[in-house]
Amino acid sequence: MTPLKPSSAQLLMPAIRAALYLRVSTGRQAENDLSIPDQRRQTEAYCLAKGWVVSEAFIEPGASATDDKRPEFQRLMEAVSAKPKRFEVVVVHSFSRFFRDHFELEFNVRRLQKLGVRLVSITQELDDSPSSNMMRQILAMFDEYQSKENAKHTLRAMRENARQGFWNGSRAPFGYRAVEAEKRGQKVKKRLDIDPVQAEAVRLIFDLYLDGDGQSGGLGLKALVNRLNSQGMRTQSGAKFSCKFVHEVLTRPAYTGNHRFDVTEAKTGRKKPDEEMIAVKIPAIITASRFAAVQDKLRLNAPRVTAPRIVNSPCLLTSMAVCATCGGGMTLRTGKNGRYRYYTCASQARKGKTACKGRSIRMDLLDTLVMQHLAERLLTKERLGEVLGSLLAQYAANQNSDAARAESLRTAAREAEQKLHRMYAAIEDGIIELSDPTLKARLDALKARRDETKRLSEMADAPAGIAPHITEEMIDNFARGLQGRLLDGPVAMRKAYAQAIVDRIEVDDREIRIFGRKDKLLSQLMSEKPKLRSKVLSFGRQWRPQGDSNPCYRRERDVYKTVSV
Repeated sequence: MTPLKPSSAQLLMPAIRAALYLRVSTGRQAENDLSIPDQRRQTEAYCLAKGWVVSEAFIEPGASATDDKRPEFQRLMEAVSAKPKRFEVVVVHSFSRFFRDHFELEFNVRRLQKLGVRLVSITQELDDSPSSNMMRQILAMFDEYQSKENAKHTLRAMRENARQGFWNGSRAPFGYRAVEAEKRGQKVKKRLDIDPVQAEAVRLIFDLYLDGDGQSGGLGLKALVNRLNSQGMRTQSGAKFSCKFVHEVLTRPAYTGNHRFDVTEAKTGRKKPDEEMIAVKIPAIITASRFAAVQDKLRLNAPRVTAPRIVNSPCLLTSMAVCATCGGGMTLRTGKNGRYRYYTCASQARKGKTACKGRSIRMDLLDTLVMQHLAERLLTKERLGEVLGSLLAQYAANQNSDAARAESLRTAAREAEQKLHRMYAAIEDGIIELSDPTLKARLDALKARRDETKRLSEMADAPAGIAPHITEEMIDNFARGLQGRLLDGPVAMRKAYAQAIVDRIEVDDREIRIFGRKDKLLSQLMSEKPKLRSKVLSFGRQWRPQGDSNPCYRRERDVYKTVSV
């Protein structure tokens, strides 16, 4: 096609400089006749016919026009404000390429006019008359209506897709991968499946946060991140772990097998009611009970609930004792110049009874009640046998799931090795050039995945998960040794050993409830020396059977007594 040339009259006029603004919503959804190359060709031909000089172009390859959160649009508006002026006209294919919101369109048109720049649509030519302004506003209202209708139909289709259990695109959550499930015509439907390598990282994050590494208690977020990064572990994008990323993993309900789609409103970010969300069943990586234990720990470890000074206090039960009403920590309060010492609800002490009705109890009384109950009621051969019996039965039940995980890791290792072999063969056959800039990064990523899957599969194949053999003698020695450490010795030592088996002590008006987890008792029992945990709180509700007895107190003229519940 012969290119258009400006007329002789146009050559005599001062050249008007034009800036092109070209936009499509996404690369996949670009309209057939409105792709970026087509827009550029048509707008350049229009400028040439007008005798305008195209000084620059601003290309937005994938952004919605319903708001101004577009990098190239922002760069355009900065260029409009530049001095000296860089162009006099902004040329678009249609007003909908500039904005699909009638208010935003009018607002920015007037911004341009104040700076002496016109907005010109090559398919909707209008002048500056009042009737043209009205027509532009009407067109903008139709564009906005069409945009909202398209969004409504698209969301409806995506919700139905999710309702059928299919993945709607975007990057899969860490620990999962999108795999082809079926084909419907030319469309490929995908579902989420467990990524064996990433899933091991997810399980490790939950294990380290709840139970630690076997030498201490559960790790805090920073220590957990340092551990993951020091071991060379990375996210699905190859980046190092961060506290924000790990916190998102620990709080994502999808790991229990319940993924939710359409959780928030796109415009406002407001969370939708549960009944409006779409529940999608996916394979679970973490059990619901373990996930709930993590949420309890995150909530109660928050500094606004339990202050760090309470965790590190030298008092025997601080960091473990909490108020039953508000869940806040019980802190030290004194009276008569230190002659009397009490555990008091920290929320009530700081903010008054409007924050929590609170309660106080003499420190020596609570210390004695709790330690004697642990020594005389929990740490006995009969009670320990009862508490640990159900936990030992779980080991045998876990054998099948562990075997499936090991086989999945071996399959992933074979797949990574096969991909490397195919890439090497493609290089040898000349299909891939060694000069390809992405080749090295791709090879490094495949090698890293192969090595990691091999390491994890070897760990999974190692003898593990066998139910330990526990004798009555072991239980008796463990109980007597721990009883002595809890009842006698320095406060710091007694506190450390209490923290090794107790998660939380809930102080109520008439009842004291002690909570812990069976696996912690078993871990301490199987170790030669009880492992002391770090100063990170760990709360759970597992080894207190329903309806058992716990120490309680009744106040009668300032005299407390232990009574049966």
